[in-house]
Amino acid sequence: MRVTIDRVGADFEREPLVRPFGFKGAYVTEIWQTVAGMQSSGGHRAACLNTQSVLWSDAELFARHTEAAGNGLMFAMTEFALQQARGRSFETPFDLLDELLPETYEYGRQLTRKQDLRLTFALNALVGVDAAAWVLYARENGLASFDEMVPSRYRTALDHRHRRVACIPLMAYAIPMPEIAQHVEEGFFFLKVKIGSDPDRDGDREKMLRWDMARVQAIHEAIGRRETPYTSNGRIPYYFDANGRYDSKDRLCRFLDHCRRIGAFEQIAIIEEPFPEEYRESVADLGVRIAADESAHSDRDVEERIGLGYGAIALKPIAKTLSMTLRMADVAHRAGVPLFCADLTVGPIQVDWNKNVACRLPPLPGMAVGVVETNGHQNYARWPVLQGFHPCSGAAWMTPREGCFVLDDDFYARSGGILQDSPHYLDLAFGTH
Repeated sequence: MRVTIDRVGADFEREPLVRPFGFKGAYVTEIWQTVAGMQSSGGHRAACLNTQSVLWSDAELFARHTEAAGNGLMFAMTEFALQQARGRSFETPFDLLDELLPETYEYGRQLTRKQDLRLTFALNALVGVDAAAWVLYARENGLASFDEMVPSRYRTALDHRHRRVACIPLMAYAIPMPEIAQHVEEGFFFLKVKIGSDPDRDGDREKMLRWDMARVQAIHEAIGRRETPYTSNGRIPYYFDANGRYDSKDRLCRFLDHCRRIGAFEQIAIIEEPFPEEYRESVADLGVRIAADESAHSDRDVEERIGLGYGAIALKPIAKTLSMTLRMADVAHRAGVPLFCADLTVGPIQVDWNKNVACRLPPLPGMAVGVVETNGHQNYARWPVLQGFHPCSGAAWMTPREGCFVLDDDFYARSGGILQDSPHYLDLAFGTH
């Protein structure tokens, strides 16, 4: 059944953080939660969230503007996409994204006066729009669950049903060592560590490398000997994310050599996006699993990165749209390349959009359970308030236990609540305030 959009709405809330959040050599101090509302001619409404990350999606644009201005530019692109969508019909959300993405990207290039605007900036702006399209699609077609909603072509990549999914917290630059150790004491066992710091904010890559070496050594000395039943080697796995900050394989190899010297190398599960996306040398000879994130904007990029030896793909339905994520997952799965879900410091509702994909992916090599990164609980000052906006607020599967989300029949029956309305965000998109 075709879905026709006859009304749209949008708004945003600025969420303060516990502390400045550092990655890509910079820091953010707040995160905008934007909401995209759509109403169909059939009378159904949907209001879905988009967590904006200007720094993640285009670090150069972030550096050119004040933090609020960068967020304003992305929100303007979301509003543009919604206005373009009004009056249009679509058979599936894929069709709508195929129409809106090039138009929104071109509008963004003009708006930002940046001809090399990264495609992820436009995809990030479209997350809520795409999610609202999926919810309308499900309601118009009488599809009651995530499994029913996903077209059959894409289900082969999502045929697992994990009962436990490891919750991966993020250790950003400013996270103090006692807090890292405390996470492990609380049962978290798969840690994502940001590397690529710019300690003196002067762009010196040698200082970056020395900082990274010292940081990883301190972490390994603090927690490296801890054991876990969820990995094949019984040790805590490390997930290092450089966000494209390393400029050469030689510099990365020096980092890896240091990891060997301190005994941490064998515990490296993933190094994510070490190089800028324009760096197109093979990474097959580095001896560790290299994952693509920002460089994999689309399914075509996934094919290219696999050809360059990348051994995993980070999926982000909460950053690149569910539609694009399903296409990316299909390509990687057919190539036999492992997949996992990474975060964008999203709120509780979007955690469950991510979780619905993560719990259906095969486990990463060496892991006995599924995995999903989520760090919003570490970073949002109002995390309990945001949990209260979730339509399934209070459900046991929303809170990790001993480092894992325990996903029972209720989680799968309710699809983590993603097809239910949040009154708060529905009012934000369509209310008369």
